[in-house]
Amino acid sequence: MVQKLTKLKCADNSGAKELLVIQVLGSAKGRMFSKFGYIGDIVSCSVKEALPDSQLKRGDVVHAVIVRTKKEMRRRDGTYIKFDENAAVIIMGKSSKEPKGTRVFGPIGREVKDRGFAKIASLASEVL
Repeated sequence: MVQKLTKLKCADNSGAKELLVIQVLGSAKGRMFSKFGYIGDIVSCSVKEALPDSQLKRGDVVHAVIVRTKKEMRRRDGTYIKFDENAAVIIMGKSSKEPKGTRVFGPIGREVKDRGFAKIASLASEVL
């Protein structure tokens, strides 16, 4: 569960290292502007820390997809999924589902693929 002012680790090689959530935009299919974001939801973020030679600089506003959350999330089959950290992957724009980076680090939740971000799921090392 991610809300406003939550810090996220950037799970791709776009150049950002840490993101701060400005606004939870909600799911790709509906539930726009909800208070909390879960795995597979789009958030608007500010780059808090970036690599020195990257295209993204500190203070840039980007859109990202949440791929991991510390708070457990219940699936329809009754199982729960949770991770050790909150992480997101930066995407090109709110309507675009293409990632800005070319690699995705660490595992991601299956909900990312189910919500239409198949390219992010294919770049990930593991989909749980």
